[in-house]
Amino acid sequence: MKQYETSQIRNVVVLGHGGVGKTTMMEAMAYVTGVVKRQGRVEDGSTISDFDKEEQKRLFSIGTSLIPIEYEDTKINFLDTPGYFDFAGEVEEALSAADAAIIVVNAKSGVQVGTEKAWDYCEKYQLPRMFFVTAMDDDKASFRQVSIALTEKFGRKVAPFHIPMRENEKFVGFVNVVKMKGRRFTNGSEYEECDIPDYLQEHLTTARESLMEAVAETSEEFMDRYFSGEEFTYEEVSQALKENVVSGNVVPVLMGSGVNAQGMKMLLLAIQKYFPSPDKLTAQMTNLATNGLMEINYDSTKHPSVKVFKTMVDPFIGKYSLIKVMTGTLTGDTTLYNVNKETEEKISKIYVMRGKEVTEVDRLVAGDIGALAKMNSLSTGDTLAEKGASVVYKNVPISVPYTYKAYKATNKGDEDKIAGALAKLMDEDLTLRHVNDAENRQMLLYGLGDQQLEVVASKLLDRYKVSIELTKPKVAYRETIRKKTTVTGTHKKQSGGHGQYGVVVMEFEPSGDLDKPYEFSERVVGGAVPKNFFPAVEKGIQESVQRGPLAGYPVVGVKATLIDGKYHPVDSSEMAFKTAATLAFRAGVLDASPVLLEPISTLSVTVPNRFAGDVMGDLNRRRGRVLGMDHIAGGKQIINAEVPMSELYGYSTDLRSMTGGIGDFSYEFARYEQAPIDVQQREIAERAKDEA
Repeated sequence: MKQYETSQIRNVVVLGHGGVGKTTMMEAMAYVTGVVKRQGRVEDGSTISDFDKEEQKRLFSIGTSLIPIEYEDTKINFLDTPGYFDFAGEVEEALSAADAAIIVVNAKSGVQVGTEKAWDYCEKYQLPRMFFVTAMDDDKASFRQVSIALTEKFGRKVAPFHIPMRENEKFVGFVNVVKMKGRRFTNGSEYEECDIPDYLQEHLTTARESLMEAVAETSEEFMDRYFSGEEFTYEEVSQALKENVVSGNVVPVLMGSGVNAQGMKMLLLAIQKYFPSPDKLTAQMTNLATNGLMEINYDSTKHPSVKVFKTMVDPFIGKYSLIKVMTGTLTGDTTLYNVNKETEEKISKIYVMRGKEVTEVDRLVAGDIGALAKMNSLSTGDTLAEKGASVVYKNVPISVPYTYKAYKATNKGDEDKIAGALAKLMDEDLTLRHVNDAENRQMLLYGLGDQQLEVVASKLLDRYKVSIELTKPKVAYRETIRKKTTVTGTHKKQSGGHGQYGVVVMEFEPSGDLDKPYEFSERVVGGAVPKNFFPAVEKGIQESVQRGPLAGYPVVGVKATLIDGKYHPVDSSEMAFKTAATLAFRAGVLDASPVLLEPISTLSVTVPNRFAGDVMGDLNRRRGRVLGMDHIAGGKQIINAEVPMSELYGYSTDLRSMTGGIGDFSYEFARYEQAPIDVQQREIAERAKDEA
């Protein structure tokens, strides 16, 4: 691969709904530019992007693939992202390295939830974008309907740059609306100029007016000229479009067929012409001393600095850190300072990745994307710079995982291997988390959805030869009491020589503070229990609250008072009084109307207005209490509710089903409150079954 300067680079993230044809489009571009001699197919597992075994098995993308493509004198670093929402962390990492976006829309499926999410990403991170309508070879393809839907959904800034030519129900070419020229395909993406067919005149007029409206809205001068009926020159249109595509005020719509490799060259030309090179952009840094933000230019003449935006771990070839050079020119045999970890990093070789193919290069200039190999101390989000630097590059915040399952090793003795393998997977995927729930004696795996967790289990088996079983997790219930009671605990044992003797009389009552397990005090008079045994009595209570007598859950909100007792001058001991207190605690809790408390979460659900009723109805079925609704921009609502944690299992899948995948949610623990009788009875019965 030849060397490119910053002005010759484009960094483009490929977004869209799952299954629309992003990977096929990337394969077609690789084919027409000579990267591959034969166009791979997703169904055959032969594409550049989907090189992971899980992707080939499931026939969809799981991770982001870097695919640099050279077109004329430009290097375009494509970041091909997954479309399924369980793998949104991969998309967010790619966004942190991208300077522009292609949103792929299927001509048959039209605007989908993934299209809306892609648009929201671009709005959030202020990325210039264009739509590419693929699958135009399909008999049921309708570019006109897709264009109308895009305009209705995203506004008049959406402007079709082309309209299709179809003959005998086949996609044979297009009309360039900017140049007002016909183009007929000759071989794949190659085309020749042709006359504009008469049957397209009506649609062409509509498309041209839409494009001119978009151009007119870019300035007051153009708006005045447009309303006065004045025509714009091609040079004026071209320059206005270029400026306003970069600013996001105009969003082009192009088309093609990934399967037939049609329209790829005009897409590459549009990327080259309309998307910005890094030298026209700035990046944000955080000053660690002041925690304030700074802006820098992508300048290859400055000292080199780099940010790590993604990590890939291969069990055979090792670890690769995908990087974007922010300033300077990075060369091999360089030592840089890891600002995040405050350590020096020796860079020996620099690579460019294309799918799983790795090529060593001499240098990378500011704005370019590459990889560093086997630098085990590097993590996603790290900043490398000259020693003494106190700034780090801003990273895109990664989605918080709320879906979780319990897991256990299928084979005993594999626990350490599983922990090591999970650590490597978590290096790759920042939305994956691993938690030891000691209270319920279970290991928990957190992710963005059930499908992601299933993929993790499959990767563990395929890559690292360890197997786990995913199950429904136990809920962290609590036990407490509702009334006051007085009980006696007696521990008496004679075994020859000194025996064991201790008697305690204790009061148990609700403390009113469910945040604390217990409160201990004493009202002993007359030395019935010597003071030196008081700590032993409290120790018995302290250990007892860890596992309640009702269902084995921790006990909270209990006030324990030692009021009387008996002791023997020879046989009494700390152990005897500790045991007596334990016996008293068990009897006292069971006599004081014990109940189970369930954890309650504060839930926030963000959905379009049209789904609000369905979501609230579902929350009611989950024993939720809707606290209120807030209207936000984009025709959406935030529904705030309190819902028992036990009812949130599987909520991610159910919310996606209700909203077509457009709904988002988050939750956090709020408090404990008494569970309904039927829930208590069911849980007590299940725990008894587990203990049997």
